[in-house]
Order: sequence, then C-alpha cells, then structure tokens
Amino acid sequence: MDFDLSEEQKLIRQTARDFATRELEPDAGKREREHIFPKDLLKKMADLGLMGVNVEEKWGGVGAGVVAYSLAMMEISRACASTAVTMAVTNMVAEIICKFGTPEQIQEHVPKLTSGEYIAGAFALTEPSCGSDATALKTTAKKTADGWILNGTKQFITSGSYSGVNITWARTGGPGSKGISAFLVPGDTPGMTIGPEEHKMGLMGSNTVSLIFEDARLAADTLLGEEGRGFPIAMVALDGGRIGVSSQAIGIAQAALDAAVEYARERQTFGKPLAEHQAIQWMIADCATELDASKLLTLRAARLKEQGRPFTREASMAKLYSTEAANRICAHAFQIHGGYGYTKDYPIERLVRDCRVTTIYEGTSEIQRMVIARFLLGD
Repeated sequence: MDFDLSEEQKLIRQTARDFATRELEPDAGKREREHIFPKDLLKKMADLGLMGVNVEEKWGGVGAGVVAYSLAMMEISRACASTAVTMAVTNMVAEIICKFGTPEQIQEHVPKLTSGEYIAGAFALTEPSCGSDATALKTTAKKTADGWILNGTKQFITSGSYSGVNITWARTGGPGSKGISAFLVPGDTPGMTIGPEEHKMGLMGSNTVSLIFEDARLAADTLLGEEGRGFPIAMVALDGGRIGVSSQAIGIAQAALDAAVEYARERQTFGKPLAEHQAIQWMIADCATELDASKLLTLRAARLKEQGRPFTREASMAKLYSTEAANRICAHAFQIHGGYGYTKDYPIERLVRDCRVTTIYEGTSEIQRMVIARFLLGD
C-alpha cells in the first residue's frame, strides 16, 4: 500500500489546518458557550474550497477527492467540531446532488453550496419516530397535477435553520424502502416551518432543529432521482457520510490527545511532571496508537470510495472504530487533566461532550456492527 499523500492532498490538508488554527480554534469555546452559528466563517471556508472538496471544479468544487476531504475534515474538527458538522453535511449534500441529480438540479444548487451562496445544505431523513430504522419514516409526498404536497416532521436536522436546500425523504408509495423518494426542498419553501433549536449536550455551535411540513408544495422537478428510489440514495449518502463522521471523531481525538500531552508536560505531581509517571505515559501511548489505527481505517475507506470501489463495509469499520476510540481517547485525556478537566477553563470538557454524538449519528455503533456482520455472515 502507498501511504504517501499527493501534493494536492497535502495542500488541502495544510489549507484546512492553517484556517482552523487561525480562524476557528481561538474562539471555539466562545461560539460553543454562546451558541453562535459561524455564518461568516463558513463563507470563508467556501472561498477556500472546503465546501466542495470532492465536487468537480465545473460546479465550484475543488475536485481533490475523498482522501483530501477526509484530511480537511480532521483538521477542521480538531479546532471546532461544531463547524465541522456543517462542513460535512454541506459537502455530502453537494456530492449527492451531483451523483443523482439532473443537470438542471446540479446547476441550480451545487454552485450555491460550494460557493457559500447557500450558507449550508441539510440532510433530512431522521424523524421523531424513526432514526436507525429509516424505512419506518412517516413523512408523505403526494403527487399533484403540477408537483408534490409534503406533510410530516423531520428531527435533528443539522443546519436546518440556515440551509439553502434540504435533501428530504418522504413516502410516495407503500410501506418499506421501495415506497420512499427523495426531494430537493428549497430552504424558503412555503409550508415548511423550522422548529426551535435543540438543547444539546455538545456541538452547541452547530444548528440542530426540526423541520415541519404542512401541505408544503414542491415543484415536479424537485424529485431527486426516480420515484420510489429514494432509499438507495440515502444509503449511498450515509456510506460516504460515515467517512466524514469518522474523520470528525479523529479530529476531536487529536485535539484531546494534544491537550493531554501539553497538560502532562506542564502539571507537576509528587515532585515531577505528570508526563514522567508511567501510568500517564501508558495512557498517552494507547491513545496515540488508537488514533493512528483510526486514521488508517478511515483513509482506507476514503481511498476505496475515491477509486470507485465498494467501500460500505470499510466505511462502517472506520466509523465504528474511530468514534468508539475517540470517546476512549477523550476519556483518557479528561482523566489526565484531573479536576481541572471538569472545568470550562480547559477545552477537554468540550471535546468530551462534542465527541459523544459521533457514535450515534450517521448510523449508531450498533448499526455499524450489523452492517459489518452482514458482510461476513451474509444477509
């Protein structure tokens, strides 16, 4: 295997790292405490190409590939996981429209996503009564003479208050996956109401809301792909999204490990730095090893996707391992900080909270285990 990065991949990573260090990291805590959604920073990220890393240049993207996107996500997440969530979903929405949309749909939405004209894009699949079991969704889209009428509620929608376009799944036929279709719902659609912002444990600098559709009228050309073929679109999106969440977890874990190393060198106990105690050294060694393993699994999945090869199992393995490992790394880093880690004077308490959700969204750890097992054992 070739572990060397191309010059373009190195450039994308460095660009993201420089921006994250300069623009995101200094005020990450303030944005989180005050629940500030970083609209201006997201526009700057779009100007750098970070909202379309794997989108073709003709649609305003960089066309640098999935590995470059993963590397950029790690850097942005290291500095501010809340901002990284919006970046991840916007990139995913742009990619899915490029893959399944008509030329007109691509032209209408993707350049606005990659340029920052749309502040963000949103992915509206989850509902109050269904998360992991997406086939149980209850939102309906009924065909009319000139389009569709959408009714239902979507839950936990990232950037829903600010998205220019929402990929929204609704039932257009009978029960099960074959009755589900996908739609491109503009952010200003009449009949769509944005619910109150969720009060979350972490990622409080990101926007998470419900979307309520009450006889929302959609034009006929908002159907994404074929009628009744929305579920496969969702699965393709989630496969790729798991690489993004894995990358996000790695970035958070890297920040936690860096903080632990710095604190261990500075803090004195029993007449010497924490870093000279074997128990602390072993914690840090284990964290670094798990972090490297996470990176290798994630970049393997990213490379497979980039090459157009099957990557579903590898993406699930990467997400499962990276997110669980990141939570362990954050817990060890928290422990190394002792009582100070429990205060908001140090970033580690924010990292612990931000990291927790990575084992839940884009498919829980339990769902990832099911996916992996099915590959090994058969359906």
